[in-house]
Amino acid sequence: MTVRTTVVVGATAVALATGLAAPAMAAGSDTHAATRQAVRAAVKDGVPGVTLTARDGRGTWSTTAGTGNLRTHAPRTADDRYRVGSITKTFVSTVLLQLEAEGRLSLDDTVDKWLPGVVRGNGHDGSRITLRQLLNHTSGIFNYTADETFGRTYFLKEGFFKHRYDTQSPGQLVAVAMAHKPDFAPGTSWNYSNTNYVLAGMVIQKATGRSYGEEIRHRIIEPLHLSATSVPGTRVTVPKPSSRAYSKLAQTATGPTYDVTELNPSLASSAGEMISDSADLDRFYSALLKGRLLPPKQLKEMKTTVPVEGAPNAGYGLALLDQKLSCGVHVWGHDGGIHGSSSVAVTTADGRHSLAFNFNGDWSGDAEAVVEAEFCGG
Repeated sequence: MTVRTTVVVGATAVALATGLAAPAMAAGSDTHAATRQAVRAAVKDGVPGVTLTARDGRGTWSTTAGTGNLRTHAPRTADDRYRVGSITKTFVSTVLLQLEAEGRLSLDDTVDKWLPGVVRGNGHDGSRITLRQLLNHTSGIFNYTADETFGRTYFLKEGFFKHRYDTQSPGQLVAVAMAHKPDFAPGTSWNYSNTNYVLAGMVIQKATGRSYGEEIRHRIIEPLHLSATSVPGTRVTVPKPSSRAYSKLAQTATGPTYDVTELNPSLASSAGEMISDSADLDRFYSALLKGRLLPPKQLKEMKTTVPVEGAPNAGYGLALLDQKLSCGVHVWGHDGGIHGSSSVAVTTADGRHSLAFNFNGDWSGDAEAVVEAEFCGG
């Protein structure tokens, strides 16, 4: 399940219920053996550590592998909280669809209706782009994280350690994108752009008078009792329990490994700043696909997909990716990458079988194999 994630660290594009997890099943009844093997393979491939939780009709199951701290060798735990990167986008899209259901906006509204003059410059025109096109990445708006100066400043070693605590406003991030030409005319193609979701967060604030983070807390986190989930804003630390996050901060997957746990997540804004854990992500995506967060009309809109270039077995909806696995099972969800953290959260169409996991390194590991193992390998 691979889409372009929130950030690209160097040249490496990272792949894409609350409460305590139940203990692993006893030997002889382990229906997750393939998943466990895929997790261990990721660590063997170079991922420092993995934490994973799955939920199905038999209950909740968790596994971990590798280390959560390369200095102390402390293990990862099933309760680890971590930065979820672009998984944030599904929360943002859910809020916008709820606002549509309440009659407070329409996905066919133009960006200019809510943010007049913000999307302007070098051929960008917010009067020709709809909110729907923001959410399904057909707007053509340039992806600000693809800007070379931005990349050197925040994703490579020298820039990261100098600027890791900088605060970026949504307006500043959009301005980076406006300095470039659009990727294509609105509605004529597809390209993953984090700028789309920075703008979506700005629309939420304009429509409600409250920040996108406040709306997510009020509409999703609190009703679902997602106790490990937060929208950190400018907070640079990850709440405990948590592991360290590691990156090469380079254009290769080799060389020194750096601890990048602390950073100001405003550089990701509503495109990817959230923190959660695997159990919360399972609960969120399960509730979403079961229709607990959106009326049928809006859930259908969210699940209406467009083709994803280079992924013939996948389609992208409104921050919801549909992928057909090798065994024919369809899973819905999203992946997310941010410095030192690569996460995936998916569920079946009925919301009854969910999986969420995190690699605390951003340069290696086969996330796709873990998803295949859980849904097809057993």
